Amino acid sequence: MYNLDMEKVKSIVTEIVSKRRIENVAYVGCGASKSDLYPAKYFLANAAKRLRAAHYTANEFNTDTPDWLGESTVVISASLGGTTPETVKANQVAKAAGAVVVSLTRSQGSPLDESADYTILHGFSENYACKQHKMGYAMALALEFLQQTEGYDKYDKMIEGFSRVFEASEKAAANCRGQAKAFAEKYKDAPVVYVMSSGASTQVAYSTSICLMMEMQWMNSGSFHTGEFFHGPFEIVDKDVPFILLMNDGKTRPVDARALAFLHRFHALATVVDTKDYGLGSAVPAEVITYFNPIFHSAVFRVFAEELADIRQHPLSLRRYMWKLEY
Repeated sequence: MYNLDMEKVKSIVTEIVSKRRIENVAYVGCGASKSDLYPAKYFLANAAKRLRAAHYTANEFNTDTPDWLGESTVVISASLGGTTPETVKANQVAKAAGAVVVSLTRSQGSPLDESADYTILHGFSENYACKQHKMGYAMALALEFLQQTEGYDKYDKMIEGFSRVFEASEKAAANCRGQAKAFAEKYKDAPVVYVMSSGASTQVAYSTSICLMMEMQWMNSGSFHTGEFFHGPFEIVDKDVPFILLMNDGKTRPVDARALAFLHRFHALATVVDTKDYGLGSAVPAEVITYFNPIFHSAVFRVFAEELADIRQHPLSLRRYMWKLEY
C-alpha cells in the first residue's frame, strides 16, 4: 500500500545498462515535479564517483540543451498529470539527441507516458505516503543506476530505508494535525512567508514557497538555503517576521540549527518541521538518513498546507491563471 515497486525500478535500470554505457543522469521537470526530482540528483551528486547528475527546469533544458546529452544519458522526467507541455517537449528533445527517457507520472496514456521509453506510474491521492512516490521513484532510480554502473557501499542501507520510510511518513502526517492547526492559526494573515532548508530538502523549501504558498494560497513567499541565510536573508529577521524551517536529521542539521538559533534570538515567528521530532531516525538507517528527509518534510507539510487552506477558506485547488489562460 505504501511502498514502491522496487523490482520494476531494478528491471528498468538493468535493461537500460545492458544496452548502453550510462555516464549522465539528467532530471527534468517543472514546479513541484522538478522539486520532487531534486533529492535524487542530490543523492547522486554526493554518492557517485563517476556518474554525473544534473537537474533542470524543463523549458531551460529545451532551449539551452546541454552539449553532453546523447546516448550515454538517461533523462528522468516527471509530471503529475503527464501533460506539462515543457516536460513533454523535454522527452522529445532528449530522445532526438539519442538519450533514453524514463518518466514518472500518475497518468497512464498521458503525453508524458507516451513520449517516454519507460514509464513508472505512481500514486498520489491515496494517502500522504503516495504523494511522495514520485520523489521516491526518482531516488530509487538514482540508487539503482549508481549500484549497477559503479556500485555503492551503502546500497543495502538505502534499500532498508525505502522499505520503511513511506509507512513512517504516513504516520508522521497522521500525527502532525495539531501542530498544523496551530501553524495555520498563526500564519493565516501573514503578509509574506519565508521558507528555508538544506541538503536534500532544499527544493522542498522551494516548492513549499512557490507552489503551496504562492500558487495554491496566493501568499507572498520566498525561499533560500539555510546555508545562505547568513549571506543576505537574515537582514530581514525581526520580531514576528514569519519563517518556516524544514529542519533535517543527518549531516546538514548543524546548518539548519545555526539559522534557527538566529530566528529565536530575534523572536521571529518561526515554525520548525523537524524530521527528528517525527521519527525519521527510527525508520531509516543513520548512515543514509540525510537523503530521506525530503519524504518526511513533504508528507508532513502537506498537512500544514491543508490546515492553512482550510482556515483561510482558500482551497489548495483554487487558481487564478493556471489552467484558465493561454500563457
